[in-house]
Amino acid sequence: MDIAPEQHAEEDEPVRPARRFRLPNATWLRRVILFVIALVVLPYLLIPVYALPFTRPVSTLMLSELFLLRGYDRQWVNIEDISPNLVRAVMMSEDGQFCFHGGVDWRQMRGVVQDALDGEATRGASTIPMQTAKNLFLWNGRSFIRKGLELPLALAEDFIWPKWRLMEIYLNVAEWGPGIYGAEAAAQYHFKVPAAKLSARQAALLAVALPNPHTRVASKPGRGMQRLAGVVERRARASSDYIKCIYG
Repeated sequence: MDIAPEQHAEEDEPVRPARRFRLPNATWLRRVILFVIALVVLPYLLIPVYALPFTRPVSTLMLSELFLLRGYDRQWVNIEDISPNLVRAVMMSEDGQFCFHGGVDWRQMRGVVQDALDGEATRGASTIPMQTAKNLFLWNGRSFIRKGLELPLALAEDFIWPKWRLMEIYLNVAEWGPGIYGAEAAAQYHFKVPAAKLSARQAALLAVALPNPHTRVASKPGRGMQRLAGVVERRARASSDYIKCIYG
C-alpha cells in the first residue's frame, strides 16, 4: 500500500535539536577574572611607588573628572608648604589617633561593628589612611565590599609610608569642592591665600568641610559649620602631643 504524501513529508523533515544553555566562553571568562585580580592587586603595587617623595598620586575622583571631560584644579604642595594649622585641624577633625594607630583605629571599628549588631545607627570610624585608600584606589559610597578592600589597603599604606607622607598625600588628594582637590587649590579657591598661609579659623573651616565639601562650603559657612569649626580650632590648639609623628 502506498504511503500518503503527507506521511512522506513528515518523515523527511529533519529533527531540530533542543537548544542548550551555553556557558560563557572559557577564554573570555578567564580574561574577566584576570582583569578583576589585576584591579585588586594594582593598588598594592602602587603603594611602594607612592612612597617615593617625587611621585604625585591622583585620586579616582580626579580621574573620573578627566574621563567626563570636566577637568579639575589640583596644585601639589609638599607637607612643609602646608600650614601646620591645617594639619592640626584635619587631624583633630578626621582622625585624632592618627599618630598612634597602624592605619585602622580598631577600638573605633569595634564600636561601629557592635552598634551594627545591636541595630543602632553606626558612626563613622574611617581613619585618614582609610580615607586616603578610598580616595586613591576605590570609590565613594558606603558598602561592605568597599570597606573590606579599604582596610588592608590602609594597613599597607601606614606600614610602608611615613606618617608625614601619608598626611601629605591625603591633603593633596582630598576634595574641597566641585573640581577642587588638595590643600593648595582649596586655600586659593576659598580664601585667596596659599596653603602655607592658612589661619587657624580657615584651616578649621576646611577641616569641617571635608566630610561633604559639596554642601559644606568652607568660604560660606552657616552657623552650624561655624560652631563645628570653633570646636575643631580649640582641639587643634591643644594638639601638640598628637602631631609629633608629623613634625617630630
